Amino acid sequence: MYTVNIRHLFNLHRSQVIQLTLLGVLLVGCAENAGAQGQGYVRKHLEFYDDKPVHFGFLFAMPVNRYVVRTSDAYVSDTTVALFSPVTTAFRMGFTISKVLSEHFDIRTTPSVTLYGRTLTYQYANSKRDKIRESTWVEVPLLLKYKSKRRVNTRMYLIGGVTFGFETNVKNKIRFGADQLNTNKSDITLDYGVGLERFFEFFKFAPELRFSHGLINMVPSTGMQTTPGIERLTTHAVSIYLNFE
Repeated sequence: MYTVNIRHLFNLHRSQVIQLTLLGVLLVGCAENAGAQGQGYVRKHLEFYDDKPVHFGFLFAMPVNRYVVRTSDAYVSDTTVALFSPVTTAFRMGFTISKVLSEHFDIRTTPSVTLYGRTLTYQYANSKRDKIRESTWVEVPLLLKYKSKRRVNTRMYLIGGVTFGFETNVKNKIRFGADQLNTNKSDITLDYGVGLERFFEFFKFAPELRFSHGLINMVPSTGMQTTPGIERLTTHAVSIYLNFE
């Protein structure tokens, strides 16, 4: 699987991504306010949207992900010069279900299917070796959403919760020393993010930036080990969502 190193392309750290996102949201809000003042009247789309108790939709997302690696004592005695997980991109699609709890709170789930290509790179003195885990995951988040007050056709929201995921295309036998990476087949992540809802005449569009931190050690406790020198391996992702409802 061909991967793109987003960090090298844009050279952005997490704080810079957040700042740019918030700046973009601020510019959108300022533009809308300026337009409203200039026109005197702006039509409010989907005026009774919040009166419905349940909303459905679909989503597309691009996770930028990697493993967080903690080495073991075996790594010190190994011939490996460096051990790291390069940043790779994935693709996710699914649907959304939102239940209104109150004026400002929703409970939300976004069951989805994600195509991952996570990699571990062993750097030696004169060469390097990549171990790749190409897999399809089914992920079911349980999220709490806080919505700001709606300003004509725009409002902000914050979201947080946990995601339960499991791998669906697992090979039962992995040859020791092979380039395929052996990991656990289920994961739980802590998720949080920020988004902007924009109401149009027939639908609502909500771009979202979400961070995910894995809580489970992905190094198998039993079976054939293909991750020498690693004590703990957890997932990490920053995802851009495009939500339609």
